[in-house]
Amino acid sequence: MVSPLQGQDGASAIAWTWATRTRAVRPHGDGSAVDAPVAPYSSWLQVADRHVGVTTDGIGTKVEVAERQGRFDTLGWDLVAMVVDDLAANGSEPVAVVNCLDVDRIDPARVDELMRGLHDAAVRARVAVVGGEVAELGSRVGGWGPGMHLNWSATAVGVARPGWRPIDGRALQAGDAVVALQCSNFRANGFTALRALLSREFGADWHEAEFAGRRWGDWLLDPCEIYAPAVVAMRAAGLDLRGLAHITGGGIPNKLGRVLRPRGLGADLDALFAPPVAMFEAWHLSAADASLAWSTWNMGNGFLVCLPESEVDAALAVARSDGVVARRAGTVVAAPRISIRQGGHAVSFDLGVG
Repeated sequence: MVSPLQGQDGASAIAWTWATRTRAVRPHGDGSAVDAPVAPYSSWLQVADRHVGVTTDGIGTKVEVAERQGRFDTLGWDLVAMVVDDLAANGSEPVAVVNCLDVDRIDPARVDELMRGLHDAAVRARVAVVGGEVAELGSRVGGWGPGMHLNWSATAVGVARPGWRPIDGRALQAGDAVVALQCSNFRANGFTALRALLSREFGADWHEAEFAGRRWGDWLLDPCEIYAPAVVAMRAAGLDLRGLAHITGGGIPNKLGRVLRPRGLGADLDALFAPPVAMFEAWHLSAADASLAWSTWNMGNGFLVCLPESEVDAALAVARSDGVVARRAGTVVAAPRISIRQGGHAVSFDLGVG
C-alpha cells in the first residue's frame, strides 16, 4: 500500500509498513519485538532472557563540511552520538556499534582519520566497535572537491539491565520536571538547510568565511557531545526516568513532542540553555522566526530528561559527574502543547492528539 503522505514522511511510512509485516516471521522468542512499536528512537527485541535495543543512523550531509575543511577526525563523534543517544532515549544501555563506510575510491589516510575519530567517540560512549565494512562504489558516491568521498552510517546495539523496560513516555505525569543536557554545537542534522543558508550569505566558499575569529567550517566540525553514558548512569542510579528525548531533526517540538503525545501531555520550558554562539548567528542570518529555528536545530539543548521533581538534584549530580552540563529546564503540563520561553522569545507548538 502506498502511503498518502508525501516526501520523507511518506517514504518513512512506506518503509515502516513493510518492515512491520516481517515481525510475523518471529512472533515469539528470540528476535520477537518487545511491545512493538516501542518508541520513536529504537526498536527493542527479545533475545533469550534479555531485551535488546537496535537502531541505525548516519551523518547525512555534514560530510561535505569535512570535505571542504579537509578534516575528518570529528565525524565519528556525530556518527556514534546519533545511534547511542537514540538507544539511551528509549532506556537501553549501548554496548556495541558496527559501521558501513561507502566511498568512491579508497584513501587509506582518510579512512584512518575517520576511524580514529570513531574510536575516540566509541571510548567516550563506552561502546565497542565490533565490525563494519568499507565499500568502494565508484561513481555511485559523490561529494565536494578532490579526494575520497563518502557516505557513513552505523547500527548500534543496546541491552536492558534486569528489570529495565522501554522508556517511551507512557509513564509521564503532569508536574514532572524536564532536565536539559547542554549542546555546544550543531549535531548531524539540519545541515542541508544550514549549507544553503551559508552559501546564500557568503557564496561558494562559505566555509572560509569568518565569524567570531573562526571559519564557519571550523565551527561546524567541533566534536559533538555524547549523552548516553550520563543517561544510563541516571537509570542505573535508580532514578525514575519517565520520558527521554534526543533532540535532532525537527528540534524540541518534534522529538520531545513524540514523547509527550502518548499521554496527551505538553511542556512549559522556561529555563532551557541558550543556543551556542554559531547556532545563534545562523538563526540571525536566516532571519527565521523563533518557531522555525526551534523546529530546525536543538538550540543548545541536545537531550531532555523527564522525571519526578524530587529527583532533579540527583539527575543533575549524575550528569555533572559524567562531565555533562545540565539544568532544570521546565515542567510537564496537562495541555498538549510545548511552550518555550528563552532570551526574550516565546513560541508555542500544538501537539494535537495521538
